[in-house]
Amino acid sequence: MEQRKIKPRIKARIRKNRQIISKQLSDFFDWVKGAELVSLKECNISEDPVRPELDNEFRTSYGRKIYGVKYKNEIHAIMCFAFTNKVPKTVKELDSLSKDAFLQSALRDQKVGRIAIAYTVWSKKKGGGKLIVKEVFKMIKKSNHLNRLVTLSPLTEMATKFHLRNKAELISVNETTQNFEYKK
Repeated sequence: MEQRKIKPRIKARIRKNRQIISKQLSDFFDWVKGAELVSLKECNISEDPVRPELDNEFRTSYGRKIYGVKYKNEIHAIMCFAFTNKVPKTVKELDSLSKDAFLQSALRDQKVGRIAIAYTVWSKKKGGGKLIVKEVFKMIKKSNHLNRLVTLSPLTEMATKFHLRNKAELISVNETTQNFEYKK
């Protein structure tokens, strides 16, 4: 007889847990659907877990950009990238290649570089990192002068897992960094 009393309780608990999980998933996807990619003039560099040593002047000079995923007037993920014509292996090389691409663009049509190099990305909310990579990649595909999205990532397991999980391809491993390329 005790088993009959327990079964309805277990079923009720399972039903309740399903409702809770369903609501949480719904809330999660609501923010993803309502988020938009925005250009930022600066970011809080102390929040950057990858390259906090790079100041906002570095992140915005010579055609470099900061983008964020914004939802309800709050930034949930940030990506900083530079435009180059070659894939850099270090931050120092990224600096010189992006300066070179910027100066070359002044002589041409103001289109800086053919490759967008993402050198830092972080998220404040679950799903934000994946979302910003997806949105930036869409923006690059629509561009008439950019043809590649490549990363300059640290040699960490977390960076490797993040990019592979988001369907990037490892294209090189360097002394202190690694490069992944997003395709399709």
